[in-house]
Amino acid sequence: MTSYDHDLIVIGGGAVGENVADYATKRGVRVAIVESELVGGECSYWACMPSKALLRSGHAIRAAHRVAGAREAVTGQLDPAAVLARRTAFTDGWKDDGQVAWLDSAGIDLIRGHGRLAGPGLVQVGEHVHSARAVALATGSVPVVADVPGLAAARPWGTREAAAAGYVPSRLIVIGGGVAGTEMAFAFSSLGSHVTVLSRTALLNGEEPFVGEHLAAALADEGVDVRLGVTPARVERATDGIVTVVLDDGAEIHAEELLVATGRRPNTDDLGLETIGLGPELVVDDTMLVNGTDWLYAVGDVNGRATLTHQGKYQARAAGEAIAARLRSTPVLDEPWGQHVATADHAAVPRVVFSDPEVAGVGLTEARAREAGLAVRAVEYDLGSVAGAKLHADGYTGRAKLVVDEDRRVIVGATFVGQDVAELLHSATVAIVGEVTLDRLWHAVPSYPTVSEIWLRLLETYGRPA
Repeated sequence: MTSYDHDLIVIGGGAVGENVADYATKRGVRVAIVESELVGGECSYWACMPSKALLRSGHAIRAAHRVAGAREAVTGQLDPAAVLARRTAFTDGWKDDGQVAWLDSAGIDLIRGHGRLAGPGLVQVGEHVHSARAVALATGSVPVVADVPGLAAARPWGTREAAAAGYVPSRLIVIGGGVAGTEMAFAFSSLGSHVTVLSRTALLNGEEPFVGEHLAAALADEGVDVRLGVTPARVERATDGIVTVVLDDGAEIHAEELLVATGRRPNTDDLGLETIGLGPELVVDDTMLVNGTDWLYAVGDVNGRATLTHQGKYQARAAGEAIAARLRSTPVLDEPWGQHVATADHAAVPRVVFSDPEVAGVGLTEARAREAGLAVRAVEYDLGSVAGAKLHADGYTGRAKLVVDEDRRVIVGATFVGQDVAELLHSATVAIVGEVTLDRLWHAVPSYPTVSEIWLRLLETYGRPA
């Protein structure tokens, strides 16, 4: 083709797709976004923002109760209606007018409808086929629903329905002990639901072992019934609306609602990948270019590399500028840590669970570092014994851990559990990305008395340089 409708078409108008489009547009590329639902996507309307809004009020109440003098001032109960209203405000009432206005101001065209590939550089939306020199897939992920007899017929909530819930059920069963299941257990418990969590493994079993232990204890303190090592055998919803979950040990649990949070998979359904000879599993290089093509990119959850919104946006910044460089025939800076690559996907992915206590980690756990063949030494410290933590909350409980590559004497992983530890995470991320040696970290002096003094305590546990 000698002429195209656009230089780049992005299929998917969530946070990742918006960033691909924005960074390419800033480099002079003519871009269109294809979106079948709301511009802003899952994170804005059914995940990150509304779920954290549901959690925040409970966190604030618990934080006040942990400080003498403040706890005496908290005499009322959480107002569920006010919490739900605040949640809804963060979604703009599930309207995307503001996001659409931003696209217009950025000079990005919006095409409403379901987009699918119709051939190289061709995207079909409805009856119309649009052409482009490059196409980026940013279609995110979709829930994985366990194959349990009766589950689908019981009309369970997914994470979307939970985040957008219009009422607080008196009883809620959560299937899944991962990030979403754990967060929603805290959220709905604080709103007044009696919550039961069912998990085949320890909570957050991909993290350091002490993480799940702290969360299980905190949920139990909140009155949540946490059942580990169990599997649902059958689910049914009665005519009166009550859901019954029968476990593999024969026990029965009843509730008004059931939330299934058992993981997600890349959303490659009905994207027309077969029209260009590709299957549903997309493999990309560090510029997000799909292997075997010179025009197709897959960014964010759809490529399965690091399924977190902030990491997808990081990929999008690199991909948007890489696409622009290739279209303009200018150099692509694709060496490790270069401008046009997402190198951090392999070494420094930060992750936060907005539970209470919070969980914040980046890089490798000790187990994964050892699996990677690194010469590892790990150090841990009681976060609650740090002066800043004691001031932050009476009876502060938490733990911190660093995983060190002994050959290079650099940190390759860090994990924190405790109230408000998410704010500790970026310093660990910078240390890992910058490959700051332990010897140099001794000169990064934490302010006293702050929770950040945990860094000094971890270094002291490791030992002074020889």
